[in-house]
Amino acid sequence: MTNTWFTRAETPGDATAIREILLTAFPTALEADLVDALRTDPAAWIDGLSVVAADESGRPTGYALLTRCHIGEVPALCLGPCAVRPERQRSGAGSAAVRAALAAATEAGERYVVVLGHPAYYPRFGFTRASTHSIELSIDVPDEALMALALDAGHPLPGGTVRYAAAFGI
Repeated sequence: MTNTWFTRAETPGDATAIREILLTAFPTALEADLVDALRTDPAAWIDGLSVVAADESGRPTGYALLTRCHIGEVPALCLGPCAVRPERQRSGAGSAAVRAALAAATEAGERYVVVLGHPAYYPRFGFTRASTHSIELSIDVPDEALMALALDAGHPLPGGTVRYAAAFGI
C-alpha cells in the first residue's frame, strides 16, 4: 500500500466519496450528516477548506474540514470532522489532509483554528490545550480535548468562548 497522498480541495464530485469515508470511519451517520449540513451554511462553509487526501488512483481516502467559528467575537476556524477509510487508517492519509487544510487556511489569511478531538493526535500539528489561552466551550468537555492553534505567530490566540456553526448544535 502506498503512503503517498495527493491532497486537494473538495470538488463537487467528491461529496459522495466524502460521505462514504465518514460513514465507514464513524459508528453513526452523525458526522456525515454534519458535513452535509455545513455545506449548505454559507456562514460556515469556506470554499477550499474541505480537503481530501487521495491515493495514487485519485480515490479520496482521507478527509479534513475547516469551517467558520468564532472565539468570542473573533473569526476562527473549527477543524473537524476528520476521517480516513478504515482500511487505510494509520497510513498518513489523515495527517496529509489535516496539514493540507491548515496550509490552505494559512494561505487564505486565516489566523486561528480550534479542534475538539483526541489530545494525543492533534498536537503533532501544533495544537495546544485551549484553556491555556482562556478559550472554552459552553458545554463540558475534557479540558485536554479542546485545543487551539494560531496559524500566524504574529497574532496570538484570543481568549473567549468558542461559537460553532449552528449545525454543530453547540
